[in-house]
Amino acid sequence: MRLKFLGDDPVMLIRKGAEASIFLEEWHGRQVVMKTRLPKAYRVDRLDSSIRLARTSREAHLLHDSKRAGVPTPTVYEVDTATSTIVMDYVNGPRLKEAFFGMDDLNLARTCGLVGSLVGRLHSGGIVHGDLTTSNMILRDGEKLFFIDFGLSGYSSEPEARGVDLLLMSRAFKSTHFALHSRAFKAVLDGYRRVIGRKDTECVLTKMHEIEKRGRYSERTQTSLVPNI
Repeated sequence: MRLKFLGDDPVMLIRKGAEASIFLEEWHGRQVVMKTRLPKAYRVDRLDSSIRLARTSREAHLLHDSKRAGVPTPTVYEVDTATSTIVMDYVNGPRLKEAFFGMDDLNLARTCGLVGSLVGRLHSGGIVHGDLTTSNMILRDGEKLFFIDFGLSGYSSEPEARGVDLLLMSRAFKSTHFALHSRAFKAVLDGYRRVIGRKDTECVLTKMHEIEKRGRYSERTQTSLVPNI
């Protein structure tokens, strides 16, 4: 699908989400990704513009701060405030979701350990990703891992927020890579522990299990409230 977007040059829509659309384009001789938060008709125009601009600016800062924390992320080239667009580097490579298939045990352990260490760097830098799945990680040249899509990210050093990140990662493995879950997530935690330290890791894991139990309790409660027909 090709369409007109910024300027007069055609751009290609490569992904459309609930909040933003992702376009691929040539920009000053570079292949770039443009993430645009399109207007929402159900919101008042002024409020809509303010929300889109604030979220776009926040995400750009988080991408930059994550890179400063030692986590590879797409380089931000420009933030277009008029269209709530982030122009960033196009990271070429398979998503980790696809790259896992065909990996031998050694590469799987190494890659998952790398995932854990990068999550640890994020958390050490006071950042939580908010959507840690293997769809939001790109493996370039078989060895360098990039984290992408910081639309749900935020700044926090609280064990609760960190626990949510790890729980999302665990659930992503269970839902998408069930056969690999136990060893893959163990390797993630090994890498995380090397960066965060044993004591802080145990604190976060305790919180992660608490959050998981709360979720299960909520699901059981909702089920019990459904009447038998």
